[in-house]
Parts: sequence; structure tokens; C-alpha cells
Amino acid sequence: MMQTCPLCASRDTRHYHRDARRDYRQCARCELVFVPPASRLAPAAERAVYDQHRNSPDDPGYRRFLSRLFDPLRERLAPGARGLDFGAGPGPTLSVMFEEAGHPMAIYDPFYAPDRAVLERRYDFITATEVVEHLFEPGRELERLAAMLPAGGWLGLMTKRVASREAFAGWHYILDPTHVVFFSEASFAWLAGHLGMSVEFPAADVALLQKR
Repeated sequence: MMQTCPLCASRDTRHYHRDARRDYRQCARCELVFVPPASRLAPAAERAVYDQHRNSPDDPGYRRFLSRLFDPLRERLAPGARGLDFGAGPGPTLSVMFEEAGHPMAIYDPFYAPDRAVLERRYDFITATEVVEHLFEPGRELERLAAMLPAGGWLGLMTKRVASREAFAGWHYILDPTHVVFFSEASFAWLAGHLGMSVEFPAADVALLQKR
């Protein structure tokens, strides 16, 4: 069966891996690895997985984890730059860290903070930590986020990256049933070109895209 890439919409996708639960395909154009729609969770089952998360701004370990994106992005922001944390989850923390650093923040999450009015505004920067791997339509969602940024605006993404087919086969990251798309550096390079942005990788699992 033909499967369209959810990032670049190419129909040139091929078998990449299969485990006990799911098939995985890879796009020949942007190199995204993705789970076909038939293997995705229903919304209620997806929400049940997220409800088990216990992230909190009071957890110093979680703050250290987020600092991999927070530190390099903060260095690139003008004082008072306004941001959106997209996919903030049940315990918004990155937005708290940026507010503590003097950056007014909005948050959005389809399950926990579903006020879509915040998606009608413009921001100097947008963050999405451990979010893009959950998106059923990453191409459409990331295009929408980029459109909310001015020239010079930043899109900060944090997700583990595909390294090789061999590593993928034993990768713990694919065991989470809510993880349905997997980016490589090549995928981010394609995305940056498509969105008219530059991309850099300042830390493990972090991609910073800047709008030209």
C-alpha cells in the first residue's frame, strides 16, 4: 500500500523497519521515518499515555533536561522576546523557565491547554520539546508554527534523531506507542529549506531553526 510522507508529502516511501507492534517507513525525499496511520493510537489511548507523565517545574532533573534547548535558545533571543511553548504537556516547565528569564510566554497543548486563540498570534520564538515525534501531520503543523514567526524568529525543537537503520532496530525511543515520526539531521535540513529557515544543532537532540 502506498504511504504518503507526513512531513514532505512525497509518495516515494519505503519499508524501513518492523517490530512486534508496528511497521516503519522512510521517505526517500526528506528521510523522515514514520509509522503508517493504521498503527497510530486513538485519541483516548494517546491521552492515557500522556496522563502518566509527571513533569513539573519543581523537578530540577526535568529542568536540566530542558536546559539543552533552553540555554542555546536563550543566548540567541533579544531581551523581552515573546514566546510560545507548543505542546506544553500536563506540567508546563519550559515556559516557566523562559518567563523567569524575562520572556513573556503563551502555552498550547491539544489535551491540556487547548486554547487555539494563542495559535492566531505572532511570536518571536516558538519551542516544542519532545513534541514533534507525536505529530500525525508534522509538515502541516510545522508550517503553521513557522508562519507565526517574523523574519529572524526562532523555532526550537527537541527530539531524538534517527542515526542509522541498525541503531533504529534497538532504539528505546520507538517503544513509546505515541511516537509516530522520527527525524534525522537530513529531515531537519529538508524542513529548514522548505520553510525558508536555517538550522543548527547546538546540543544533543536539539534543532534550532531561524527564519530568514
